[in-house]
Amino acid sequence: MPSAPSKLYSDDVSLLVVTLDTNPFFWSTFSFPFSEFLSHVLAFLNSILLLSQLNQVVVIATGCNSCTYLYDSSSDKSHGSTTGSMPSLYSDLLHNLEVFLARDQQLAKPRGNAAAGAGGAPPSSLLSGSLSMALCYIQRAFRSGHIHPQPRILCLQGSADGPEQYVAIMNSIFSAQHSTVPIDSCYIGPNNSAFLQQASYITGGIYYRPPHLDGLFQYFS
Repeated sequence: MPSAPSKLYSDDVSLLVVTLDTNPFFWSTFSFPFSEFLSHVLAFLNSILLLSQLNQVVVIATGCNSCTYLYDSSSDKSHGSTTGSMPSLYSDLLHNLEVFLARDQQLAKPRGNAAAGAGGAPPSSLLSGSLSMALCYIQRAFRSGHIHPQPRILCLQGSADGPEQYVAIMNSIFSAQHSTVPIDSCYIGPNNSAFLQQASYITGGIYYRPPHLDGLFQYFS
């Protein structure tokens, strides 16, 4: 898929595509609760939207067996829906996340039982799938008009790298590099992620592993 060769970026409009690791095998054993992690993420995304009404935010859930779009600020539904006084960023994303987690858990049951019986390592998240979805969304944005928002991908990851995804992830990294799309990475797992380190280095993004998780909002900003 060729990238847009004559991309004209708008200096004051941003498109941020976030991949959110929802791996239950990781979060069930991690010391920092997923609910608290999500509250920092939502506050950060809300701050991006508050900076300019033209900014766009897209959130993609990265599960063990599937990936899906959780939120798109550019959709008509997102702009118009509220639940009481709760902004659509919170209501739509949380609802879609709940549905996704239930569906991904159902997909994991056959493999999960087998893995538990065999005592195998916990499954990794489908980072390759969420990166592909993020790049597809950005390519559609490139084709939507002559002036494009500044695109970036932010990978919020905690689970370990999946070696079986190496080829697919590297293909996504080189595609992002060809399209001049930086991949920023915030890795909160116990060890560093070689995949995300390469992704950020090759695409000119930022790789960061926060030393303290209580100040995640500040690190994101």
